[in-house]
Amino acid sequence: MRKILFVVILPLAGCASLRPGAPLAVIDAHTHTDFDDQPERTSGIPNTLDEYLGQLRKAGAVGAVAHAHDLEAGYVDLGVHNVAHCAGITESPDLDKLEAGLKEGRFKCVKVYLGYIYRYAADPMYEPVYRLAEKYHVPVVFHTGDTYSVKGKLKYADPLTVDEVAVDHPRVDFVLAHCGNPWIESAAEVAYKNPNVYLDGSAMLIGNLDEQPITDVDTYMVKSLAWVFGYVEDPKKLMFGSDWPLTDIPSAVAAFKKAIPKEHWRAVFHDNAARVFGIKDKAQAK
Repeated sequence: MRKILFVVILPLAGCASLRPGAPLAVIDAHTHTDFDDQPERTSGIPNTLDEYLGQLRKAGAVGAVAHAHDLEAGYVDLGVHNVAHCAGITESPDLDKLEAGLKEGRFKCVKVYLGYIYRYAADPMYEPVYRLAEKYHVPVVFHTGDTYSVKGKLKYADPLTVDEVAVDHPRVDFVLAHCGNPWIESAAEVAYKNPNVYLDGSAMLIGNLDEQPITDVDTYMVKSLAWVFGYVEDPKKLMFGSDWPLTDIPSAVAAFKKAIPKEHWRAVFHDNAARVFGIKDKAQAK
């Protein structure tokens, strides 16, 4: 039986940590680094390295996770900026190359593009991938929910389908990207039920959220994330993510804060991603 956790939706606040006067340390758990030096076709955000690093700095980020489209595309060595990379799993993944990258520490996680690849999470093709994730103690991130491409097939991206995999692989941590949006209730239930399932709240909206109607931001992002956070009843389950360059990072942080009680900001914006992805702040890494 679930207990009810009352979530207070806070007014928009500036960056602050639990220490008075100190900035909130942020880890963006969902970004992309396949820079083409062009405006992103939907958001218009310049898809450049300078823009990426500039937005991370402006948001107070001390680290990030970048999701590659395969073992090469979208991978840029940004370790000096404390950016960890997820290895993208294609229709025919090179398992030897994947294992080498995990062993070397080149990849800190694995990304499965449900909906873009027409296979369910429990498809036998992914079993060797899950075994490698367990062997090297890295999480598996699933794309869940709406697909950016009209060629995506939504039935494969339903977050409810991850429940089977989470049960069958209890020693692997799984992350449901985008909180399964628009199936946020299913995603929240899968995370609530399974101790090894987490959520990132990236790309609930696209673009610079400061430039969008506040009613849209509140309706489609703030209220949705507040409901998810309250339902799972565990502040360790939800992580901040932007999905840059689809979404402007500083404005996403500001909107995300409105959904989360201030006493849980540190967990949601930093500690959860640091733990799940094994990211250390630069000062800690020295």
